[in-house]
Parts: sequence; structure tokens; C-alpha cells
Amino acid sequence: MSIIVTKFGGSSLASGSQMEKVKNILMSDRNRHYVVPSAPGKRFDGDSKVTDLLLKLNQDIEFGGDYMSVFEEITERFVSIKEELGLDIDIEARLKDFLNELLNGAGAEYSASRGEYFNGLLLASYLGWDFIDAKDVIKFDKRGKYSEEVSLPLLRKELKKHEYAVIPGFYGSLPDGRIHTFPRGGSDISGAIVAAGCSADLYENWTDVSGFLMADPRIVKNPKSIDFVTYRELRELSYMGAQVLHEDSIFPVYNAAIPINVRNTNDPSAKWTMIVPMIEHEEDRKGITGIAGKKNFTIISIEKNGMNSELGFGRKVLSCIEKYGVSFEHMPSGIDTLCVVLQDSSIEDTLHDLVDDIHRICKPDSIEVFSNIALIATVGRGMIRQIGTAATIFGALAEAKINIRMIDQGSSEMNIIVGVGNNDFDRAIRSIYEAFIRQMDE
Repeated sequence: MSIIVTKFGGSSLASGSQMEKVKNILMSDRNRHYVVPSAPGKRFDGDSKVTDLLLKLNQDIEFGGDYMSVFEEITERFVSIKEELGLDIDIEARLKDFLNELLNGAGAEYSASRGEYFNGLLLASYLGWDFIDAKDVIKFDKRGKYSEEVSLPLLRKELKKHEYAVIPGFYGSLPDGRIHTFPRGGSDISGAIVAAGCSADLYENWTDVSGFLMADPRIVKNPKSIDFVTYRELRELSYMGAQVLHEDSIFPVYNAAIPINVRNTNDPSAKWTMIVPMIEHEEDRKGITGIAGKKNFTIISIEKNGMNSELGFGRKVLSCIEKYGVSFEHMPSGIDTLCVVLQDSSIEDTLHDLVDDIHRICKPDSIEVFSNIALIATVGRGMIRQIGTAATIFGALAEAKINIRMIDQGSSEMNIIVGVGNNDFDRAIRSIYEAFIRQMDE
């Protein structure tokens, strides 16, 4: 018997009618033993995500806002699902208990986690499956870092007791029992952890899109779909803005080599994307896997004659950045130059002080700062065997008369990153995509 773990996103569980679709999917294959739900998402344009409401509720309690009106809106969301599905679970009493916990200082993370918790209770009641509270099986250390060595044994032991179960996503608990959450989108991570915990044969991630596309459909009209993608490619694309899966959701299943299938709740028969450890026998594969990018970066370009022979120069630069609690995104370099790429949001109030520190500590010949930069990643596992990939990217941008401000390619040759102006972002992605599609169709 195979074991499939399923995770459903917020849009898949936003209403009773959406939960009916989820039940039909789960019941269509009895190998789907464990399901990880998100909090209810938006039902329509202009609607609110329940997690956003929960965070606002806690904020209003802490700062004296009109918290009861927010609580009533949250209550209505869950009660409407209950009534639409005809469930007899007393979700209202649980919600009142939750409000009392918040009034007694339970805090923001506890509040944020309750969307998954209450949705999990409703889904378990609807399916007739067991409910496992994530706080009992997903553990963080005292610094708030996920603890695999503690969590996986707990999961293995607990899941063996349940043939079919619902485990809420997004949260777990600290050593002292307090609720702690993953970053937003963390239900993807929870699903992968559950899959690793039961050594699943497959981890299905159900959302409102049919798998991965080669580019953002808001930028490129009708981009081609991706049938298969490796863990490493997914990591690169997700980090650079592709939003189907959280970038950290790969790690729990990576070591166990569990494939991930991304599918559409609203169209279960639609084309999907399979994410796998590796793909063999692709010597003749043409083109790339996907293109993704993000805006709003700053490049600090440092020049110093003889930089390459000065012991510790790079360390000094990074120590200046570390002083302000900032992490760097990329660091391309030459013999006498070094560029550090930083997110604008991380250096809004510290850029001038940071540049002054680099001047004082590193004593460069010159420093230039380039703002309003967008980064675009062209990713493909076959790039290492394909001649002319970089030429295709640079030729496409030159043809579109787009100036390249930065180039960065790792030694793996799976990813080429270019920096362009924010204003050129959409045009650049379209130009690169169209160039590779023409190449693939030849």
C-alpha cells in the first residue's frame, strides 16, 4: 500500500463548496492518508484571508482597536463553512475560547496559527478523519528553528496510530509549549514535513493553478507549462519569485527523495507538474526550465586595485553588512571589483551608514551605488550541456534594447541571473522567454 500526503492551499479551502472539492479529491484515492490544510483564503476579489484577519484581531487587542468586529468576521467565516457543510462540530465555542486566550496575552503567533487549526477541525469533521494537533508533532527549538530530529520521531510514532488524519499546517510548538509559526506560506513546509514523517510515496500540493509555468502569466501571455522540475530548479525559481510553492518546502522531502506533485483543486484532471530529485537521460533536451524574478534591489559596487591579493577583503565587506543585520543576495566579483546585491527593504535606513563603514574599514578606491534594480533568473538543469544559453539571454535583452546592470552565474551552471532596471523588468522577462521558446520550437 502506498501513502500519499496532500496539502491544500487557502483558496482550496476558502468555503464549504471548496471543501466539497477537497473531499472528492481525497476520497477518489484511498492512498491519500494524511491531509495538511491551510487557513481559509480569499473567496473572491476584495475578500480577506483569514490569517490576515487573525493578525489584525491580535493587533486590535494589543493596541485597543475594535477587536470584536474583527472577531465576528472571523467567526462568520468558519461558521459559514460549518453550516454550508451541515457539520455538528461546536466551532463557535472553540472560537470563544480562542478569543479568551488572546485577551489573556496568547500573542500574535498563536492568533495567526488558528486559521489552520480551526479549518483542520472542520475538515476532519467533514471527512470523518482523525485530527492531530500540529503543536504535538512539529517542534521548534528555543531559538524558533524547526527541529527535524525531534519532530520526525514524534510524527512517525503518532501517524502510525491513524490510518487517515488531518494535521493543520503552518505551525508547531516551542520547547515550552508555546505556539510558533513558519513564515507565511509555511503550510507547504508542514506538508513536506508530514510526508517525510511517514516516508510517503508522494507529496501532493493542491492549489488554484495547474502546476508550474515557465514564466509569470501576469507578465507573459499563456506561458508553457513545466512537466518535470528538479528540487534544485524549484528552489532557484521559488526563491526568485515563482509563487506556487514556498522555497523552503523542499528540504523536508529532499533527503527522503519524495516526489512532489503540484495540482489544481479546481481542475483535478488538468496538467500538473512533478518535482523530483533528478531527471536522467535528457542529453537532447533543449531550452530552459523557467524564468522568474524580483524587483527592488540595490547593488553596491566596490573597486580597489589589487583587491584579489588582499587577504580578508571580502570578509571585511561582509562584516560591514552583517553589522546592520542584513543578508546579501548575490556577490559577483572580478579581480579588482566586488558587487554586493541587497534587498532595498533591508537597507532603507542604513544604506549611507553602511557605505561609510565600507569606506572606513575596507578603504576602496571607489564605491558606486545602483538602486531600483530587478533581478531575473533563467533556470534550467540542461544549461550545463547546452551551448549558447548566455548568448540567448544577452541577445534577447540587446534586441529589446535593455541595459544589463549585473551578471551572476553560479558554478553549477543551472542559473544565470541578470540585473536590469525595475522599469525594464516585465519587458526583460518577456524578451528572454520568447527567445527560448523560439529556440525550443526550432
